[in-house]
Amino acid sequence: MSIVATFAVPHPPLIVPAVGHGREREIARTIDAYREVGHRVAALAPDTIVISSPHTEMYLDYLHIAGGAGATGTFARFGAAHDGARVAYDEEFVQEICRRARATGLAAGTQGERDPSLDWGVLVPLHFVLQGYRDLGVPIERKGGLPTVPCPVVRMGISGLSPAEHYRLGRIVQQVAEELGRRVVYIASGDLSHKLKDDGPYGFSPDGPVFDDLVCDAFRDGDFLSLLSADPGLCERAAECGLRSFQIMAGALDRTPVAAELLAHEGPFGVGYGIAAFTPAGPAGSDEARAFGEQYDAWHAQDLKRRREAEDPWVRLARFSLESYVRDGRRVKAACDLPSELAESLPEELTSTRSGAFVSLKKDGQLRGCIGTILPVRDTLAEEICANAISAGCRDPRFSPVEPAELDELVYDVDVLSTPEAVASVEQLDPRRFGVIVSAPGGRRGLLLPDLDGVDTVEEQVRIAARKGGIDPAEDGVGFERFTVTRHL
Repeated sequence: MSIVATFAVPHPPLIVPAVGHGREREIARTIDAYREVGHRVAALAPDTIVISSPHTEMYLDYLHIAGGAGATGTFARFGAAHDGARVAYDEEFVQEICRRARATGLAAGTQGERDPSLDWGVLVPLHFVLQGYRDLGVPIERKGGLPTVPCPVVRMGISGLSPAEHYRLGRIVQQVAEELGRRVVYIASGDLSHKLKDDGPYGFSPDGPVFDDLVCDAFRDGDFLSLLSADPGLCERAAECGLRSFQIMAGALDRTPVAAELLAHEGPFGVGYGIAAFTPAGPAGSDEARAFGEQYDAWHAQDLKRRREAEDPWVRLARFSLESYVRDGRRVKAACDLPSELAESLPEELTSTRSGAFVSLKKDGQLRGCIGTILPVRDTLAEEICANAISAGCRDPRFSPVEPAELDELVYDVDVLSTPEAVASVEQLDPRRFGVIVSAPGGRRGLLLPDLDGVDTVEEQVRIAARKGGIDPAEDGVGFERFTVTRHL
């Protein structure tokens, strides 16, 4: 046996009547599609249900799988403490996932659980699964006032790891299902964009509808490569929720022919709710055209090559400096330390002017380090960039130092700063045009660069900058400065 069906579903708590108190009627199409999913799950009578949720334990570099014998959860945080679910975990399935993850070097397992209770990303799907069982006449045991899901469950989170690693976890789920002879239903819980309407909880971004269209096209066509290769900047600006959950689901159907159905999509509250079903149309492993993990690896390698070939001298300088330091322990201090080809390509601005500069590193679309100087502290801009590239890679306290094996995966930004100017109030700020420096008595300062994905308002920009400096924006003596940047990619 293996994966008998997978479903992508949203998790708005208000879809549960005890939470929505009637507002759920505004997403009637989603409810109808969700009921269809619940009925299909119950009719399949799976041996195990595997659910991934963005709201369970989440780590930057580790995929968490819930351990133990089982768990409970309620909608208490949404005002419905009497409504929820109880599950027994498929402990053998979990143990085998962890064993395979260790054997293949995937950072996944049961360590680090801080809250064992079921989150709403799991509870909402289980609400409809339980209803599906009830509608089929399956007796539902209640214990401690909560209904128990009739079959064992495996619950997993997402992480800051790459799309390839999430897909690998899904492949392991597929392999374990086959090895243990389980009939498995996989449920990928996750909303789409949170920025579909001005009056929504997160406002509107033009990228919100674009992201929803991308995911719905993938759901409709079963083209999972687009879920893996989605632009991280677009995803951040759209404030997406479920993409990595869907990537795990894609891995659970690796090389499997499927019948894909987009059952519903709507977003009346400013958050995208998509429901899709994928039914295997042949044996797992029988369709090489659907080896999306390998296709993504090839695409990713080509994308990195394209980006590297397009780097300008500012970025090539930063890259050479960090790579020289990480690989050989050698610091680049002047043009004479550079290869002749790179030294000859440096514009005069780099070798004869002074400016503050920030170097940012990303890996798989996630920040991997960012360090810079507000005002110049070295003789030339080139030296400023070289020193800050090393600091971004090896001295950002939020991250471990970059390892040699990571160097080829890094994408660099270099921001050259103008001289900061004081402003009388936040009314003179603009998060797209200006960076901001928030200062407070005692020498505390927090800085945020302009035009960052996901930072759309002055209030948000100031809040983040202030937090970085340990500052309350409302305290006495707080001042603001703004600056512009020239961004090099």
